[in-house]
Amino acid sequence: MKVLAIETSCDETGIALVEGTKTPGGFEFVTKKAALLSQALLHSPYGGVYPNLAKREHLKNLPALFEQFKDDSYDAIAVTHGPGLEPALWTGIEFAKKLAAEKNIPLLPTNHMEGHIVSSLARRESIKSQVSNDKQISKLESIKLPVLALLVSGGHTELVLMKEWFTYEIVGKTLDDAVGEAFDKVARMLQLAYPGGPEISRLATQARSKSQKTNIKLPRPMINSNTCDMSFSGLKTAALYALRGKNLTEDEKNAFAAEFEDAVADIMVSKTRKALWDSGAQTFVIGGGVAANRYLREKLEALVLDEFPDVDLRLPELSITGDNAIMIAEAALARALSGIKENSADIRAVGNLSLAD
Repeated sequence: MKVLAIETSCDETGIALVEGTKTPGGFEFVTKKAALLSQALLHSPYGGVYPNLAKREHLKNLPALFEQFKDDSYDAIAVTHGPGLEPALWTGIEFAKKLAAEKNIPLLPTNHMEGHIVSSLARRESIKSQVSNDKQISKLESIKLPVLALLVSGGHTELVLMKEWFTYEIVGKTLDDAVGEAFDKVARMLQLAYPGGPEISRLATQARSKSQKTNIKLPRPMINSNTCDMSFSGLKTAALYALRGKNLTEDEKNAFAAEFEDAVADIMVSKTRKALWDSGAQTFVIGGGVAANRYLREKLEALVLDEFPDVDLRLPELSITGDNAIMIAEAALARALSGIKENSADIRAVGNLSLAD
């Protein structure tokens, strides 16, 4: 089965053509073609994504990207319908609806966060040894349930348990800001470029390589609470007060970035530890844009290897962590090939769509 997928949940415009097959152990996906346009530079002056600007760019980018796919054949169209920025989501939905109607093929509404889970669980195989350079193979096989997923991005921070395929329970979440948003806001305080997460990570890495330390100690909100919930608003405010009135040297700025990244990693490790103990998960996976943070990946990998050696750890390739249409296609294919029928009659943009709905 071939699916053309469209992703416009935030500031990335993505289209991908992916073929999926059911295998004895799960699924195999072959990406035939993929295109992605980022709006990061356009939103950089705002320090975050400006919804109406994102909508305008999606309206311009979608037809341009689709030129690469107009002669391809496919069996269905998948489109992100939430969560995300509703003005941005609507552009993808309307484009997909029109295309599906013209070709008289099914439209598959797809949850953006499920896309992160499915694509992060899938194992990417060597492109060079398998297929030509414009294709890639991934296999979603031999997954041990339950699966615990830590989803971390600019808009979401949650621990999700999947005891059965496509059935989810939110076991922990941020009570205020998403961790990616906290990274971006603290980066602005440090006068770093948007998106802020990679910039803070870059400075923190420099500080650790030189053993640079800061006298500033940031809090780890809710780290000792008896829940898997998290909070980053207080951490962000503490960073603001700590930096107020200070003119940091480059070394001091690097050390502060490392302290902030340490605080985030400490919280994530603590909450993941509790979720793994409480859930009895057999597989642990992380997904979302912040899953590209190398320091966080190292800390979570050490947690699983040291304390939960029987848990299967799935760390996604860096190329699949950000928003993209490949993950939307893979999630839609996994559902369709499992025999799940989607109701697209009243498809609409749902900004706060939950996996547990």
